[in-house]
Amino acid sequence: MEVIEWTGRTACALQQALRMTNEQFASHLDVGVRTVASWHSQPEVVPKNDSQQLLDTAYERASASVIRRFSALCRPAPDAAQAQAFRVAVAVVTKDDHVLLVCRRGDDALSWQFPAGTVKPGRTGAVVAVEETRAETGVRCAVRQQLGERVHPKTGVLIEYHLADYLMGDAENLDVEENIEVAWIPRRDLTRFIPEQQIFPPILEALA
Repeated sequence: MEVIEWTGRTACALQQALRMTNEQFASHLDVGVRTVASWHSQPEVVPKNDSQQLLDTAYERASASVIRRFSALCRPAPDAAQAQAFRVAVAVVTKDDHVLLVCRRGDDALSWQFPAGTVKPGRTGAVVAVEETRAETGVRCAVRQQLGERVHPKTGVLIEYHLADYLMGDAENLDVEENIEVAWIPRRDLTRFIPEQQIFPPILEALA
């Protein structure tokens, strides 16, 4: 596909297709890490002309497999409409050098994830993130900042991510139908529980 004008969303799609972290993508383009982070937090932003040219060059030099992944990520599909109708808020809760995870039950296998909940009409993502964390784990937290949002590459659901600070409460599994375990894990071990390529890059940056 041909990119007429890059946006934060398509730039992040290229980063994902290249399977690069924020730092790697910034180095690859020769831009600042903050610039890449801004594309994640502002998907509709149109980068400046010099960044447009750098993105053009990176795209033109990409391998065929990267181009295929990029095209799939950018393809306007029913997923986009579904994402607008179905939004999920994720809480990335930190306590000292640990982060809170839940182990979900799945059809095929178990998977570690951040606490999350569906954002219904009239609710805000930040409130849902806090409430679902407490409902699932018993942990009370407060949102510090929103890390951005994206259409999840696997589910096609619009996800918004919130960085939150631990306030009080012991972590325990309060939703035994959906989860089998709740745990505080060291930040440095996060990618042992969730594959790095599946983690929204601003999360890795915030936890670094």
